[in-house]
Amino acid sequence: MTFLNPHSGAAPTPEPEAPDLADLAARWVSWVARHRRPTSPIADPSGRHAGRHQPADVWFLAGTHGGSVQRHCVVPSGRPLFFPAFCWWQVGGGAGPAEPDLDATGHAQLDGLPVALTPAGSAEPFPVRGFFNNVVTMWPWSVPVSCWGLWGLIPPPGPGRHELSFGGTDGGRFWVEAQYQIEVR
Repeated sequence: MTFLNPHSGAAPTPEPEAPDLADLAARWVSWVARHRRPTSPIADPSGRHAGRHQPADVWFLAGTHGGSVQRHCVVPSGRPLFFPAFCWWQVGGGAGPAEPDLDATGHAQLDGLPVALTPAGSAEPFPVRGFFNNVVTMWPWSVPVSCWGLWGLIPPPGPGRHELSFGGTDGGRFWVEAQYQIEVR
């Protein structure tokens, strides 16, 4: 969408585009696959591996394989935060895209204020190339993967310390919860 001020005579200014959450979700899954099991951000008990393989334009955070975790990490100033309160992925392209889990629920808050979660998933399987023994594909070659989840995207937090918590459930017995102490520098 473009806006034009008829009184200014200036060229139209484009409205900033909203990020494509399905694209961010696919990038998040690929980020997780870049880690071998000992350094997987999902299995990280403390947050010490949170900074590994981070992209330059966003900061990815991870939940767990089930259960609760408390982590600490340092985030560079100016980075939005992206995370799944609840997500799942399927490996292999034959099954088509990952179906939404209609029973899934999630929650998130930053410094005590609620954070909106948005359901998003890949429309088609996308190629993921991970390290051997990664938690997404297990293999070091390209494998088709699709995902679906309840995702949070937070604009870059200001410098200083922040508390972020998020989690979700499939509506049954599976649940995740992550609490992050984040220091933005």
